[in-house]
Amino acid sequence: MENEIELIEGCRAGKDSARQELYTLYSKQMLAVCYRYTGDVDAAHDVLHDGFIKIFTHFTFRGECALSTWVTRVMVTQSIDYLRRQQRFSQLVVNEEQLPDRVDETSIAENGSRLSEEVLMSFVAELPDGCRTVFNLYVFEEKSHKEIAEMLHIKEHSSTSQLHRAKCLLAKKIKEYRSHEERK
Repeated sequence: MENEIELIEGCRAGKDSARQELYTLYSKQMLAVCYRYTGDVDAAHDVLHDGFIKIFTHFTFRGECALSTWVTRVMVTQSIDYLRRQQRFSQLVVNEEQLPDRVDETSIAENGSRLSEEVLMSFVAELPDGCRTVFNLYVFEEKSHKEIAEMLHIKEHSSTSQLHRAKCLLAKKIKEYRSHEERK
């Protein structure tokens, strides 16, 4: 395809060549998005597959945002639906006593910036499902806690608690990793 408009029109018309190009163009990036949410490579592949089937069978792109943004939104929704079906974050409420102390976000940012993206993303993938989902929506999708609460059918406070817990867990993982690296 010569340009994005042709690609979009081809997908709307159900042309296999356009679908193949869309898949080739976005599959690697969208696999990373699916993995960020599922934390499991096999599940990420399943979600990616389901997401592209949904895109190809119901190509509802209206041009209100960039095509890449729309494709990402579909994959995020598919990932959340997958987690829901697996009942992997049915319990998103965190008791206050489960929360670690206040997080030094400046320290996390400084220490985290010295790590590779691959290492950081593996830490994110290891977060509990609820924390990982809220963290991804807040950090990568730039959703507010109100929007996250509506998307996940939870209370807004649960979203803020999960984000706090995610940051604390990431800070702990980063600190452990850094101290392990310094001992080498």
